[in-house]
Parts: sequence; structure tokens; C-alpha cells
Amino acid sequence: MKRVIVIGCSGSGKSTFSRKLREKTGLPLHYLDMIFHKPDKTTLSREEFDTLLMQILENDEWIIDGNYQRTMALRLGYCDTVIWLDYPLDVCLSGIEQRRGHKREDLPWIEDEVDEEFIGFVKGFERNVRPEIIKLLESTQGKRIIVFKTRDESDGFLESLKQVR
Repeated sequence: MKRVIVIGCSGSGKSTFSRKLREKTGLPLHYLDMIFHKPDKTTLSREEFDTLLMQILENDEWIIDGNYQRTMALRLGYCDTVIWLDYPLDVCLSGIEQRRGHKREDLPWIEDEVDEEFIGFVKGFERNVRPEIIKLLESTQGKRIIVFKTRDESDGFLESLKQVR
């Protein structure tokens, strides 16, 4: 496990999981949200984002946190391990609510308001995005794919890892 992507619906806890995985493995962690979003809530161009992502992918070790469907196939080509936090909608919505108003290392601003468009995306994730993830993963060969359906499962996995630091 040297090149890991952590995927899942917004609010599933990808960033929290990724931080804990970094602590256990010592692998460098990259948040796609921190690459794509600027502190003023503008975003990089597609070309700028792709250039920065490629610089990360070309390294020997990393954890990349984020769904970013457009680049998932590319990241699958470089990773050796996929960790999918495939949690129910209520868990994800609760995760979004819990993080509101808190400073996070994975986003360059504090989310302090409900974004109805974003909530709509999350509510449609199972219907609109999840089937595409399943297709991509089913067509992926030679990768370790780990799917967690509950936080207890993902916590147990993290606890089972030996600390490298």
C-alpha cells in the first residue's frame, strides 16, 4: 500500500480517514479539494488541476483524498490500493452537518452555510455517481480494492494497521 486513493460521497469521512491512514503509514497525503479550490472559493482551470495532479501521481508514494469523478480513471491507473467509503446517505449528510463551522486541513475555507446545490449533489450521489464508480472499479485489474460500508469497518481496518512512525 504505497499509492492509495480514498473515495466516497461527500461527508463520508474521506479526509478524516485519510489523515488517520497518513498517521499509520507515513505516506504523504494530498487533498484534491485543496488542489482544486482557492481560498477565495474560485477554482483552478482544468489544465492547472491536471498538471498538479500528474505531479503527485508520478511520485512513488501518496494518499489522494477525493472523488473527482473526471480524474478517477487516471488515478486508478496509478494507484495500487483503492479505499471506498461506501456509506449510506444519512451517514454522509450527518458528516456534512458535523463539519460545518469548523476549520479543516482539507478545504481552504470554513463551510458555515448550507449549500443546497451541494446537498442536492450528495442526495443524488447513490443514483448518479455510485454506478459510475462501480463500473470503473469492476473494470480495474490488479488493484487492491477495499470497500467499507460502515465507520466501524473503516476504523477496524485502521486499528489493524501497524504504526510506521
